[in-house]
Amino acid sequence: MSDQLKITDRIMQAVGGVDNIKSLSHCATRLRFVLIDKTKFNTQQLEQIPEVLSAISSGDESQVVVGAKVTQYYAEIMKNYPIRENNATPDAAASSEKNVLKRVLNAIVNIMAPIITVLIAGGLFKVVIAIMALCGLDPKSVPYLTLSFMADAAFYFLPFMLAVSAAKKFNTNTYLAMMMAGVLLHPNFTAMVAAGKPIALFGAPIRLASYGGSVIPIILIVWFMSYVERFAEKVAPDMIKTMLKPLLVALITAPVALIVIGPIGSMMGDGLYAAISVLNRNVPWLVPTLVGAFTPLLVMVGMHVSLLPLATLSIGRFGSETIMGPGMLASNIAQAGASAAIAVRERKARGRQIALSATVTALSGITEPALYGVTLKYKRALACVIASGGLAGLYAGISGLVRYSFGSPGIFTLPVFIGANPDNFRNALITVAIAFGLTFITTYFFAVVADSPATSAAKPTTQQFKSVVAGRIVPLSQLDDEVFASGSLGHGVAIDPEADTITAPCDAKVTMVYPTGHAMGLTTANGQEILIHIGINTVNLKGRGFKTLVEHNQEVKAGQPLVQLDLPLIRQEGFDPTVIVLLINTAAHQIDVHDQPTVTNEDALLTLRQPMPEA
Repeated sequence: MSDQLKITDRIMQAVGGVDNIKSLSHCATRLRFVLIDKTKFNTQQLEQIPEVLSAISSGDESQVVVGAKVTQYYAEIMKNYPIRENNATPDAAASSEKNVLKRVLNAIVNIMAPIITVLIAGGLFKVVIAIMALCGLDPKSVPYLTLSFMADAAFYFLPFMLAVSAAKKFNTNTYLAMMMAGVLLHPNFTAMVAAGKPIALFGAPIRLASYGGSVIPIILIVWFMSYVERFAEKVAPDMIKTMLKPLLVALITAPVALIVIGPIGSMMGDGLYAAISVLNRNVPWLVPTLVGAFTPLLVMVGMHVSLLPLATLSIGRFGSETIMGPGMLASNIAQAGASAAIAVRERKARGRQIALSATVTALSGITEPALYGVTLKYKRALACVIASGGLAGLYAGISGLVRYSFGSPGIFTLPVFIGANPDNFRNALITVAIAFGLTFITTYFFAVVADSPATSAAKPTTQQFKSVVAGRIVPLSQLDDEVFASGSLGHGVAIDPEADTITAPCDAKVTMVYPTGHAMGLTTANGQEILIHIGINTVNLKGRGFKTLVEHNQEVKAGQPLVQLDLPLIRQEGFDPTVIVLLINTAAHQIDVHDQPTVTNEDALLTLRQPMPEA
């Protein structure tokens, strides 16, 4: 069983199991769940998983921040659990949050987050071309022009990618959504726009607008199409629904897209363009200052992505942007400065290690490890980041710093600030120096780095857990599985089973049932988590040999059967059927293991000693 699979099992248990998930998506650093019952989102349990940086509820989303390995964890969950990327209906998604503004922002975040990778790829591709031009590549040469259209493809065909992402968000047909993007970008239509002559469809005028690289129009069109598709589903007779339903969707949506929705989206874009122009002309320092100061707060609620449409619009119209890049460069480097200062002051080796690692990742443009692992844990450190990031952002705004392409702002993506203005890159370097230096100094002198409080001397309490199966006791250290043997997943004991029924070790609630039946999670009334894992690598049996006798969220009593095993089959297939019982989030010295070589289901297997909670 891989380490990632063990981690995702714990994450799934802490979000309420597969039955509690409407949809799952991810961005650059976090898993984004839409849950049926948000009260089952166990923040405390999630944050005790070492690989989880933080757990956040924001709007209709419940987010698990896991850092750069998010795509690996996402793939592991999607592979092993029957979850659709989006299985919520538009009405269900809308009803979960009554605040219109929050719904709109959440929709923007959910739609934009999956395509950030493409924007970064296209942006950095353009940076490479710019550097090649500085090194002598002729801007009029065929290689330069060819590389340019390759990089520009990420932006010109942005409506296609947004159509896919929006279709998943609004639970509508992905391929019909892509067809609507094709309507906006069809060469014949773009030629009509370029010609500049008025056009109309059956007397209805069509606005001459260019939709290449646009954001708002296609999102509105796919949202409208989701309702058209539901209408077509109702009115189309079952006998010809396969043909009539897509025809109705296309016939209704495409004309409305060109005549009504596309122009509305285009005019909204023009309005935002005008607003950005006014800000750039009159108060160019304002947005970089605010973004430099408050990016950590936006990141905490996962709303920093909501600025991406404005930045995309700005680059499309101006060739550069001041909405995200300058301010986020200041904020990200400020996080690095704070982490570096904590690394210098921290006396504990573990704290220093975390702070040094967070410094490197923040310098690279990924700030979640610094935010959740450092600046939120030390008093006044976050205030130092906000103040210093704001001042560095103020300099960026006053100096006119702009970003020419996309890329998570950090020292490795500084080339995105190389452009027509030769002073721009110098101003980016000065912004970095201000952000890092000022935050390092203020954090070093004003942040509070204190030792952890002494362990409570309150009288301990004990809790006993019965054996889940009759058999021979096996210490965890003897298991042929490094993660279980090391105790990194939890502490407990293993049993070489002699019987074929796994029973509950205590009164508890079933909080996780793995689809293949080889693993189960229980939680007691006082919050103690128990993981029962049957066999080593038995996930590869894909459910053969396991019959689950209980359901997710079911209350069980001590000794109640949980899983029926086919031990001969498991052994015949070459798998070790050893049953591992772990008490999650407990120290090894808190657990006493049954001291006899064998156990029955009536024997005490583990005793947990815990201090009394403080009054």
